Amino acid sequence: MRTRPLGAVAGLALGLAAALTVSAQAQLDGDRSESGSGQGRNIPGEFDYLTLVLSWSPTYCATPDGGDDALQCRRNDGRRYGFVLHGLWPQYERGFPERCLARRRAYVPGAVIDGMLDIMPSPKLVIHEYRAHGTCSGLDPAGFFELSRRLFGKVVVPERYLNPFESQFVSPAGLVDELVDNNPGLEPGMVAVACAGPGHRLTEVRVCFTRDGEYRTCGANEDQSRLCPAGTMFVPPVRSSRAGPNSDEDRERPQRAPLPKPRIIQSPR
Repeated sequence: MRTRPLGAVAGLALGLAAALTVSAQAQLDGDRSESGSGQGRNIPGEFDYLTLVLSWSPTYCATPDGGDDALQCRRNDGRRYGFVLHGLWPQYERGFPERCLARRRAYVPGAVIDGMLDIMPSPKLVIHEYRAHGTCSGLDPAGFFELSRRLFGKVVVPERYLNPFESQFVSPAGLVDELVDNNPGLEPGMVAVACAGPGHRLTEVRVCFTRDGEYRTCGANEDQSRLCPAGTMFVPPVRSSRAGPNSDEDRERPQRAPLPKPRIIQSPR
């Protein structure tokens, strides 16, 4: 059997860590580098449509930052996150506004932050998202996150992405089709899927809305061929740090009797 030189193995490990670190940083930055700030007007309330961004939490939790995140990835109550709310982004048809000028400081009250942590489990992310994107909505923090929660609740996630304990492989088009099947009124051009890192890991789903909260066709920012050009994505399973049945620690302990190996679920599409 051929083996790789030790230096090559170390190089691969460093490459994996670097790629995952980029994925972790994208959770906070919003991964907005793809199209710049568009026409650069950055005026509150001046935008063409809204993009709801749902992050696949297990991909973030596989990063060095995520591995130490007690609120999202290493909870003691056993809660496991699949899709979480990353943010709600005002968009131009091409490009986007950001950090819009406001009459008052973009302060997010503690009560508003606490009220979002069940679907957006990061106080820093809540604050960042309002300052970077919420200020462009023309809404105050309470109104912006109320709208974010309403649109988050409108999207029905397919069942096999709710609490998966097994690794899955799916095509971007397959995931889009599943979302369309589960959400009346949603069409393929209204949703896009992003992937990144080793194995083209699923990172996020973007769903486009009008100002009134109705599904609409996405603009140039949600170019599917750019967000995930891969034919197949790796979908990591959920994780938790609580000791007990089905926890990560419990699955890692030696068992008295051998257990069947985890199944790899392929996309039916």
